[in-house]
Amino acid sequence: MNKILLASLVFGALAVFVGPSVIDRITGSEQASSDEKVDAKEKLYSDEELKQRLTDIQYEVTQEDGTEKAYDNEYWDLKDEGIYVDIVSGEPLFSSKDKYDSGTGWPSFTKPLSKENIVEKDDPGIFGMRTEIRSKEADSHLGHVFSDGPEPTGLRYCMNSAALQFIPVEDLEKEGYEEFKSEFL
Repeated sequence: MNKILLASLVFGALAVFVGPSVIDRITGSEQASSDEKVDAKEKLYSDEELKQRLTDIQYEVTQEDGTEKAYDNEYWDLKDEGIYVDIVSGEPLFSSKDKYDSGTGWPSFTKPLSKENIVEKDDPGIFGMRTEIRSKEADSHLGHVFSDGPEPTGLRYCMNSAALQFIPVEDLEKEGYEEFKSEFL
């Protein structure tokens, strides 16, 4: 068995038995406490408002850093033209022009539509460090970015449909996103 795989399995088993706080001390990882995360999210909406506005899976993904099922989500195979915005805040995030079929069962993009609307954070896990993608304004968990995507960027922004709302090209102006119409001319 490959040494890296073995180390990952041992580390994963250790995480199950001793818990994440011990693993964080071992690895030197520091994450914001859940209180700090809640405070950031409550700048836009209270937890109660979000629970009323969002479906259970939308809440789980965006507020509790969940992941929806592959191939069993709204946008993984959507091919319509338009933009994807944060389900909580409406921040423009991705364009269908940069969407591709990654074979993973989640909507994947080569780059963000508005880089200033996303935040990248280190996300330590049992299989090593990943880069989490969150929305800037709402602090919604969106998904992760990986370096196994196609050219020209080589990146795969693997997002959760439950964190996104799709705005079709024909509705961009009506929904207040007219600045992005030129993306589709």
